[in-house]
Amino acid sequence: MTSSPGPDPAGLSTGIVVVMLGSNIAPERNLPAAVGELSGMGRILAVSSVWQTAAVGDTTQADFCNAAVLLETASNPIEFLRHLNEIEARLGRVRDPRNKNAARTIDLDLAVVPGPPQSVAGKALPDPDIAERVFLAIPLSEVLPSFQLPDGRPITEVASLLQERDAEKLRLRPRPDIRLAR
Repeated sequence: MTSSPGPDPAGLSTGIVVVMLGSNIAPERNLPAAVGELSGMGRILAVSSVWQTAAVGDTTQADFCNAAVLLETASNPIEFLRHLNEIEARLGRVRDPRNKNAARTIDLDLAVVPGPPQSVAGKALPDPDIAERVFLAIPLSEVLPSFQLPDGRPITEVASLLQERDAEKLRLRPRPDIRLAR
């Protein structure tokens, strides 16, 4: 599957999106809470495992825990982004304008939307960082293994290559103790 999901039984394109979740402040509480909030935005189809890595950018902070949620929604992408920002605010996200990589209770990023590559509210979709960040590629490969990057590479292949390249450097490890209900 490319970034375009197939038609539903009625012949209409479904609004299947992938949201990436990240937290390094009480992730055992904030990641499950975020999944609960996302369930109010549509039907959750799949939830990845939680993966822990060293922080990128500002390396003086706690490790991050990351996951992905595959969701079917009726919201358009701009409305969906607004809802993600509202969830972040409810879960105590504080944005530091001087440090975009600062610690956070929750980070919710729309990473994949139906259709060809596009820009939504100034954000490129699918998220170009997927091709370079193991903590995005592995959870995405778990919830949508048929996904292909715009250059045609399968996400499962990209995730495997990034895991080989970055697992040791970023101290990549699964966190089975953090369960994300769907």
